Amino acid sequence: MSDILTQTIHQIELGIFNRFVQIATKYHLHYVATGGTLLGAIRHHGFIPWDDDMDIAMLRDDYQRFLEIAPKEFKNDHYFLQTPWSDHNFALSYAKILDQNTFIEEHNNINNARKGVFLDIFPLDKIPTSDAKRRRQMIDIKRLDSRIYLKLRYNIIDNPIRKFYGALSTEQIDTANDFKKARENMMTAYNDRVNLDQVKNLASQYAYEKEIFSLEQLQETEIVPFEDTQIIVPSDYDAILKQMYGDYLKLPPENHRSEKHIIKLIYNNQEFER
Repeated sequence: MSDILTQTIHQIELGIFNRFVQIATKYHLHYVATGGTLLGAIRHHGFIPWDDDMDIAMLRDDYQRFLEIAPKEFKNDHYFLQTPWSDHNFALSYAKILDQNTFIEEHNNINNARKGVFLDIFPLDKIPTSDAKRRRQMIDIKRLDSRIYLKLRYNIIDNPIRKFYGALSTEQIDTANDFKKARENMMTAYNDRVNLDQVKNLASQYAYEKEIFSLEQLQETEIVPFEDTQIIVPSDYDAILKQMYGDYLKLPPENHRSEKHIIKLIYNNQEFER
């Protein structure tokens, strides 16, 4: 069902994931599968055949600890921890682990950030109970996202004059970093509120209510098969997947079964392209 490019990406992503799990296990860091990876784990016991990324979520404390640890762990690896701080051209609000033995081109994502097959790692942050405060928080985050994307020259389509742009100036990088810090402060604004018991992936591409978890849901987990390995999922995955996808066991129409991200891969001196 999946083409040779997608199959190759899946194998590389499994390698990244297994390395991530080694580190998480070594340092007792907790994670769960989320998004399409959670759906794939339950419905397909592995990747959704036409999906081309992996999504992992961690509570902010574990996420920050991983960001501190991983660069040292990757020192002698072919992996790179890409964050808003490790790659000044990277505009996103979450982390990726890149396989540096690969190079990719992505659909509708033109920028100067480092490129490679990746594993997405999303932080989960507490959110307020008030709908008005939730809206205000998301508006502020999206506003900062837009400023960062603009400052770091993110585009949906390639611009012929882009090749004439010089490198970002120190002033441009500093301004983008100020926006990134403000965004992270906005994302973590409610984490010290002990009375709040819901967290959200604030970088989610889904509608606001789709990717909200209770802390209780994240405390109860189980291990399920995923391709030739295993992955940790919330025990309440049925409710979570229904919240995200509705009738999640039903396959989408064939014309909706398409890869989301990668259109070209260079790996082992071979070029794969859709």
